[in-house]
Amino acid sequence: MNKNYIYIFSTVIIALVAALVFLFTKTQQQSQDLAAMEELMSFEKEQLENEYQELAIQYDGYQVNISNDSLVELLSHEQKRVQDLLEELRITKATNARRIAELKKELATVRSVMKGYVAQIDSLDRANKKLVTENKRVREQYQAVSAQNETLTREANRLSEVVTRAAMMEVSHFSVTPLDKRDRATRYFSKIMKLQFNFDILKNVTADPGEKNVYMLLRRPDGEPMTKAEDNTFSFEGSQVPYSIRQSFEYDGESVGMTLYWPVEEILQEGTYNADFFIDGNLCGSFPFHLGK
Repeated sequence: MNKNYIYIFSTVIIALVAALVFLFTKTQQQSQDLAAMEELMSFEKEQLENEYQELAIQYDGYQVNISNDSLVELLSHEQKRVQDLLEELRITKATNARRIAELKKELATVRSVMKGYVAQIDSLDRANKKLVTENKRVREQYQAVSAQNETLTREANRLSEVVTRAAMMEVSHFSVTPLDKRDRATRYFSKIMKLQFNFDILKNVTADPGEKNVYMLLRRPDGEPMTKAEDNTFSFEGSQVPYSIRQSFEYDGESVGMTLYWPVEEILQEGTYNADFFIDGNLCGSFPFHLGK
């Protein structure tokens, strides 16, 4: 009887030990499996974080070269969404497999949205390149036309100057005769009472015909103008210039001989005088002459 108890007790002890060994072994295996799973989940979470970070960097890169404000605003909105999801992923435990799986799906969604934006960016880039090429072509054409216009303008100005110069009248054959009080020529400086100026207005068929005025400006040896009245002026190159004598004449393109007189009412200086002639606002001749003993 004692032997039977001992046998049963031994059997129970062996069974319990075997059960304990089995449970211990199974627990160890489960712990190892759980550790491996946690390591795998941590690795997957780390990979997912890297993918979110790369996506955020891509959004930064695309915004730098985009000038479309609406598209920049959309990209900024999506970039913030990626940053928010990345922050949530960082604080999510690796063991939270369900939320990590959801964040992985969200990553696929934002990537899909980005593909749409990338397509728009590429389209805009192609359009911009086309516009740049077109602008360059138009600018080159404009520069060519501008250069041509400048050439034509210079040529037109040159021709206009040629025509203007050709139409300018010319005074020639100038001479001065000092006269005494009897209007006779005199060689004596002290007896000069009048100066007689003889000159020709030369033939010019390109000049406009009609009634014209010739203005003669006399200058003393010291350069001062000789005039009978302060208001004896005419317009020349935008300024009012004094004149000594004015004379009207009829011009038909043929040569005209003229004579002008200057009554000497001042004390004459000895030296070289100058006579300038103006017609139609142009200087038509300039002649020095000497008066003296």
